[in-house]
Amino acid sequence: MTSTPTPGTPRPASDLDPAIAARLKRGADGLVPAIAQQYDTGEVLMLGWMDDEALHRTLTTGRCTYWSRSRQEYWVKGDTSGHIQEVKSVALDCDADTVLVRVDQTGAACHTGDRTCFDADVLPTGGVSPAGAGSPTPGTAPRGIAETS
Repeated sequence: MTSTPTPGTPRPASDLDPAIAARLKRGADGLVPAIAQQYDTGEVLMLGWMDDEALHRTLTTGRCTYWSRSRQEYWVKGDTSGHIQEVKSVALDCDADTVLVRVDQTGAACHTGDRTCFDADVLPTGGVSPAGAGSPTPGTAPRGIAETS
């Protein structure tokens, strides 16, 4: 397995299947967004970033591996928190510029301790939200949003 690079140095070459690597459309930083979704409910859990090696590790270990842009290192979801993401399937979107990882999430997906990274700051819209689709409990407002009567 490839080692973690020293901060500020280029990420190492990867053992990712060349056919998959050739399809990926990466950003200027060599990364693609990776959406983690709960496999059985469809709940969107978080967004992380992967390079070729992180995707290779995710595909071969069955655990989600991401590239930390702030720490400039690989991290396996749950290694320190115990909130693991067991990989059920991995797919590329139609443009091959985003990865969808369907997982079985144990515990919180968000570093704040919330179940998802998308349930604490629901923004108001002009339409009606479907029941249970991130809508706040009646009589409460999401963090950062003031209710009006």
